[in-house]
Amino acid sequence: MSIRLKTIVVVMPLLIASVVLAGVSSYFSAASAVTRLAVDFLTFKAEELENYANSQWNLLVDNGYVGRSDMEQAAQTAVQSFGRSILRSATEAIFAMDNKGSLALQIGAIGSSSALSAELEAIQKTIPAGQRGFVTLSLGGIERVAVTFPFAPFGWQVFVSEQRQTFFGDVESIAQTTLYILIGASLISILLLLLMTSYLTRPIEKVVEVMRRIIQSNNLSERVPVLYKDEIGQLSHTFNLMLEELDTAYNQIKKYAFEAVVAQKRETRIRNIFQLYVPKDVIDEVFMNPDKMLVGNNRNVSILFSDIRSFTTISEKMAPDALVNALNRYFSIMVDVIVARNGMVDKYIGDAIMAVFGAPVSHGHDALDSVLAGLEMTEALTVFNDEQKRLGGPEFKIGVGINYGIVTVGNIGCDKKMNYTVIGDTVNLASRLEGLTKYYHQPILFSDYVYEHIKGKIPCRMVDKVAVKGKTQGVPILTARREISKVEAEAWKMHEEAVDLYYRRYFGRAAELFEKILALLPGDDIATQYLERSHRYAKNPPPPDWDGVEVMTEK
Repeated sequence: MSIRLKTIVVVMPLLIASVVLAGVSSYFSAASAVTRLAVDFLTFKAEELENYANSQWNLLVDNGYVGRSDMEQAAQTAVQSFGRSILRSATEAIFAMDNKGSLALQIGAIGSSSALSAELEAIQKTIPAGQRGFVTLSLGGIERVAVTFPFAPFGWQVFVSEQRQTFFGDVESIAQTTLYILIGASLISILLLLLMTSYLTRPIEKVVEVMRRIIQSNNLSERVPVLYKDEIGQLSHTFNLMLEELDTAYNQIKKYAFEAVVAQKRETRIRNIFQLYVPKDVIDEVFMNPDKMLVGNNRNVSILFSDIRSFTTISEKMAPDALVNALNRYFSIMVDVIVARNGMVDKYIGDAIMAVFGAPVSHGHDALDSVLAGLEMTEALTVFNDEQKRLGGPEFKIGVGINYGIVTVGNIGCDKKMNYTVIGDTVNLASRLEGLTKYYHQPILFSDYVYEHIKGKIPCRMVDKVAVKGKTQGVPILTARREISKVEAEAWKMHEEAVDLYYRRYFGRAAELFEKILALLPGDDIATQYLERSHRYAKNPPPPDWDGVEVMTEK
C-alpha cells in the first residue's frame, strides 16, 4: 500500500468524522432551539388561556354567580371565544375533557365527538387529571403535541395542541438541509485530500527513486532534488549529507555504546553498595526521579517498632563480641521478615528496629503486611532463641508496636547529611504502643487505625483503650495471632461481648464473662486486668463522663 493511499485511509475517516460531527452538532443545536421555541409558544398560549379562564371564574365568584348554570355557561363560552382568538393556524386545536372523559370544549378541527370517544378514553388513561406540561397524544387519527393543564372550577383537563407534523416541520427541514451540507462537505474534503496527498508525497517518491538507483548502481554521487523548502525538503537535503557523515556517525555509535556499557556497570556497582544502607525501592526512585526525592510528601503508611526487652540486662551479661554477633544474627532474621512483607527498615535505634510499610512504594495492603510481619518476627524469634540456647547465650524477648496513618515521607536533613525517613504523630504512637507491650504482656500491639484495614483477615482481640504518655485522647489498641485454637476462638468471641458490656458500664455482667474467659484461658493477662477493673468499678462506679480510657504516665 503506497504512502498516498495510507494517508487517504488514515485522514479521510478523521476528516469525514469531523465534518459529520460538526453537521450533526449544528443540526441538534438548531433542532433543539426550534423545538424549544415551539414548546414555549404552546406553553405561552396555555398560560394565557388558563389566566383568562381564571379571570372569568373570579368574575363569577366576585358577583356571586357560582352555581348558576347559565352564568357558568356564559363564562365557558367566553373562554371558548378567547381560545379561538389565540389560534394562529388551521392545524392548531384546543379542547378540554371533563371528569368523565367527555369532550367539554372544542376549538379547531379535531373530528366529531362520536369518532373521538375511544381516543379520549385512551388520553384519560395515559394523562391523568391534574397533570401539567408537554405531552404527546393521538386525536382524530392524527398525532399531536400539546401543553396540558387542569382547570378545577369547570372540572376540565385542557389541552392546547398542534399537529406533530406541523410542530416538527422546521426540524425536519433543518435535518434535510444538514444532510445535503454534510454530503457536499464530505465530497469537497475528499477531493482536497486527494490533491494534497499527491502534492505532499511527490518529494518522497523522488527520494525512493534515488535510493533505488543507488542500491542498484552503488553510485553514491546520486543526489535527491530538493523540491520544497519544508520538512520534506530538509529530509532530501539530509539524505544527500548522509553518505558523507556515515563513517563519522558509525564511530560515534561505537563510542556511545561503549560508554553506555561502562555507565550501566557503574550504576549496578553503586546500587549493590548502597542497597546495604538504603532500601532498593528508594534507590530505584532516586535514579528515576532524583529531584523528586528531595521533596517530602504526605501519605498513609504503616509504622512498626520492635524492641528487645531488658536488653540492658542482657548486654551486661554478655561479652561485647558475643553481643555484637547475637545482634547481627537477630537483625538479619528480623530484617528478612520485614523485607519479605514489602517493608523498609528505616533505622536501627540501639536494639530497636523502626520499619515502614507503604513508602516509598505502596502495595495496597500495607497495614496487613505490617501486622503479618510483626507476627512472623515473634515466630522467627523462636528459631533465634533455639540457636542462642545452643550457643549458651541468653534468650531474647521482643515487643512489636504498629500504627497506621499519615506521615511526612522524604529525605530529611541538610546538604551534608540526608536520611530517607518518615516523621509525624503516627510514628510517635507506634513507638508508644511498642512500649505498652510490656505493660499488657503481649508480644504485639496495634492501634484501631490498623484494625480498620485488617479486620476479618486475621484473628484480632481488643486489649484496651489507652491515652499514651503525652496524649489526652484515647485510642483502642488490639493484638492478633496468625492462628488460634478452638478454645481461644470461643474465649476471644466471649471477650468481645464482655468488653462491650464493660464499656457500657455493665460491670457485674462483664465480670462474670471475664471469669468464664479465665476458666478457658487460665492466667490470661487481658482478661485478668479487665476482671480486676470490673470488680473495682462495680463497687465504686466511675464518674458519668468516664469513657473507659486508661491514661498512661510512662512510655
